[in-house]
Amino acid sequence: MAEASGFVPVKNRILLTFSVMLATVMQSIDATIANVALPHMQGSFAANQDQMVWVLTSYIIAAAVTIPLTGWLATRFDRKLVFLISIAGFTVASALCGMSTTLLQIVVFRLLQGISGAALVPLSQAILFDINPPENHGQAMSFWGVGVTLGPILGPVLGGWLTEDYNWRWVFYINLPIGILAFLGLLLFLPSKKNRQANRFDFFGFITLSIAVGSLQLMLDRGGLKDWFTSREIIIEAIAAATAFYVFMVHVMTHKRPFINTALFKDTNFVVGTVFIFIVGIVLFATLALLPPLLQEVLQYPVITTGLVTAPRGLGLMLAMILVGRLLGRVDAKILMGTGLVLTSVSLGRMSHFSPLMDEWPIIETGALQGFGIGLVYVPLATVAFAALPNQLRTEGTAFFNLLRNIGSSIGISIVQALFTRNMQIVHAGLAAQITPYNTEAHPGLQAMHIDLAGPHSLVLLNSEITRQAAMISYLDDFRLIMVVTMLMLPLLLLFRRARRIETTQPVTAEK
Repeated sequence: MAEASGFVPVKNRILLTFSVMLATVMQSIDATIANVALPHMQGSFAANQDQMVWVLTSYIIAAAVTIPLTGWLATRFDRKLVFLISIAGFTVASALCGMSTTLLQIVVFRLLQGISGAALVPLSQAILFDINPPENHGQAMSFWGVGVTLGPILGPVLGGWLTEDYNWRWVFYINLPIGILAFLGLLLFLPSKKNRQANRFDFFGFITLSIAVGSLQLMLDRGGLKDWFTSREIIIEAIAAATAFYVFMVHVMTHKRPFINTALFKDTNFVVGTVFIFIVGIVLFATLALLPPLLQEVLQYPVITTGLVTAPRGLGLMLAMILVGRLLGRVDAKILMGTGLVLTSVSLGRMSHFSPLMDEWPIIETGALQGFGIGLVYVPLATVAFAALPNQLRTEGTAFFNLLRNIGSSIGISIVQALFTRNMQIVHAGLAAQITPYNTEAHPGLQAMHIDLAGPHSLVLLNSEITRQAAMISYLDDFRLIMVVTMLMLPLLLLFRRARRIETTQPVTAEK
């Protein structure tokens, strides 16, 4: 029965889980930790903003393109070897990033870091499934979910502290002790696993999917900087992404052994789960992208204070994941996910009423509530999506699952940032049009701010305040949009079926 379910008994399971989670946390933190250090890095390399974006973009694109390759590598070669090489490559690339002296060097090393780190999260999820019996999968996914979701929350805070108290190089050096510990733990405790009947590598499928994902990621990352489809670069990237994806889909439907096994999509729960995680990626990461600039630029919070008031989000997340790991076998997963979506919607609704005059408590309360809600969604989702998937497809499934999560986060961040910029321009123009000497309703506010419309210095202060108010309104509109998207996810819960575990040890291939 253990073999049929994919369960592999191992010694020192606690130490192995700890090592796997170190790798997961290291990769998930690194996706965002460098963001706050960019201004300091820009000064070191004497680069402009357009050039510095490549420090982030190179990592994200490399990881996005390489994630689909994880499934084939782990089944064609020893999964343990693939994991160890990935951790070693990621750790070495981190050290090289910290030692970089030119912009070209750090872009190349970030590219290597993204390629090496792409396999860490999918493999960690697959390994936790394998080393835990089916009845413990809920608890295993609670640990995995903590590592995946805490990274984006803690990354900016940790990056800000290291950059402010030390220098930007420590944003990368912090990975060295974590990577070494994870490598040694996996070397000692992870058993080998190799599927000698793995399919031949589908180069055409991999290339077309890589072009599609890479072009889409590049378009999303640089769209805001290039003013979207007014730029020839963005148009070319959009056409390349659409064309490559179309060719890839035709290839998958006609090839006998495509790069992504179509047997994955025969499992209803897995298909619905990937759609769900795509939208969860939009909701979770879009909110995380909006909150720090709101706190620091509009509310004028320093980096340390921003970290302190957003920390309860992580505490709520961990509490939910610990709780749901114990409830999952007793309470229907759909009820848990529905409760989490409702709580997340409530928190976003309250965030849409934030005010520049408020204190820290609304931020703390809504953050803790939202973290708890997302925790109730994440663990059951990761468990139910793979509950009936044959263990031979598990590694490929986790790679595709995490690819959709990453793409969802990129799309979500790009959409809310684009809407924020557009709305801010519209709101700024509307507010400025109301400030005239003839608008008597505005006079008390202007007098309270000691602003004289005839004075140039006063006009600068007035414009600054209008910009601040316009930004606040635009942030609130984005939170309201994310709330609506979250509420629209509720009907998708009806598509999940009660899973029966498939008991098979035979390789599963696509049927044509």
